[in-house]
Amino acid sequence: MRALISVHDKTDLVPFARGLAELGFELVASGGTATELEDANLSVTRVEDVTGFPELLGGRVKTLHPRVHAGILARESVPDDLKALEEHGIPRFALVCVNLYPFESVAGRSDLDDADVIEMIDIGGPSLLRAAAKNHGDVAAVARPADYGPVLAELRERGGNLSAETRRRLAATAFTVTAAYESAISRWFQGDELPDTLVATFDRALDLAYGENPHQSAAYYAERGRRTHVLSRVEQLAGKPLSFNNLNDLSAARLLMRELHQPACVIVKHANPCGVAIAETIEDAYERARAADPVSAYGGVVVLNQAVTAELGETLREQFIEVLFAPGYDERAMEALAGKSTRILNDTERRALVESERDYKRVLGGLLVQDRDLEPPDSEGMDVVCGNVSDETRLDLGFACRVVKHVTSNAIVLARRGQTIGIGAGQMSRVDAVRIALEKARELGHSVEDAVLASDAFFPFVDGPALALEAGVRAIVQPGGSKRDDDVIAAVAAAGAAMVFTGRRQFRH
Repeated sequence: MRALISVHDKTDLVPFARGLAELGFELVASGGTATELEDANLSVTRVEDVTGFPELLGGRVKTLHPRVHAGILARESVPDDLKALEEHGIPRFALVCVNLYPFESVAGRSDLDDADVIEMIDIGGPSLLRAAAKNHGDVAAVARPADYGPVLAELRERGGNLSAETRRRLAATAFTVTAAYESAISRWFQGDELPDTLVATFDRALDLAYGENPHQSAAYYAERGRRTHVLSRVEQLAGKPLSFNNLNDLSAARLLMRELHQPACVIVKHANPCGVAIAETIEDAYERARAADPVSAYGGVVVLNQAVTAELGETLREQFIEVLFAPGYDERAMEALAGKSTRILNDTERRALVESERDYKRVLGGLLVQDRDLEPPDSEGMDVVCGNVSDETRLDLGFACRVVKHVTSNAIVLARRGQTIGIGAGQMSRVDAVRIALEKARELGHSVEDAVLASDAFFPFVDGPALALEAGVRAIVQPGGSKRDDDVIAAVAAAGAAMVFTGRRQFRH
């Protein structure tokens, strides 16, 4: 029996190779792999001794040779295959162990030029794995160090053989590895284009108990090659395992939080913000965000952009919170929260979201792909179409704009002094969204007098603004662009209020 070994990642290589040798495998290896094994006092046949050729083109050509690939691809059940091997004196391989050049680790480095990155495109490795996986009826394709232990254990148990089921499973892994590798290379060549064929790779990062509902199975997959994702550099300090809905809400809250720079708190329920506030201190930010809608905040996801202090920890202890996410926790805060069911997450290293990241939305049989709407509102570039806008009002309009883009459309946000006081989300008509936002504000005792209103799209009729103006809203911000803009402007001006156009619609469905 022969095993071909050619690996870039030498993790656990020597114990695996030694185990194969003890089982009677002849070890055939290339380049640095052969040297590593020889240094461990293992007997190795070098690939160039098999092929009769030295490594060529600076190592670009090592294993690409009929004496290698014929030994992998020959089928034991096909007499002509065995006859061809015998005629040319080519022994068969029973196992191929390969891992690939680390293309993805260099593809995003700014200190390397294209030529350096291209040299990390592995040609021989994927070819070996694909050949072994194709012929998995006779050959084991081992593509990951994580498989070394289980493969050795089964080989020992079965006298040097692997079951057909194991070889098939290893083949699936090998093709997954090579497909993901080619995907990374493809994305690098394409850059930021929307390609004709979208090839993305996602790795399972977390098993989830179930999906949105208990009868749905689920897992969380992180996109390969992305510098950051919703759980990157995140440590869970306490609480039950995260659920599908937890992660969906956490993602929504983190996307909104990236737009807030003062001490801030975002509370999300069912993928919509229900309370958002900025303040001078993180304690006040939380109190104001919760007070925005304490009923909806019950059992929500709470995201803070400053560490949880001892004082805030005492306050949080009295609340039911599904997920608490912050960049740090005072020791006394953790003591206060001990024993709670809250899932406590620590943001250990905050990274900026990559601007080129795409937004994916699954639809029946397909995928909708778009650029993420990451640009914050330009408060300086807002077009005041009627009324006067004070500096304080401008700040509130900017705050409301930042929130409304993260609310499900049709979306309306009422805000006052850096606090949301009423949110109308996911309505089929914009006037109903306004009505809901106003009703929630009134029910919770918030004063709408002198509040501002943000809309994620233009008002097609005067009815929505009229409800807000009648309630005492002092300023409205919206994209503009309706055929009836002049009617809406006239109504706002007649009420002595102000209105600002942003020129940018911000739907979120």
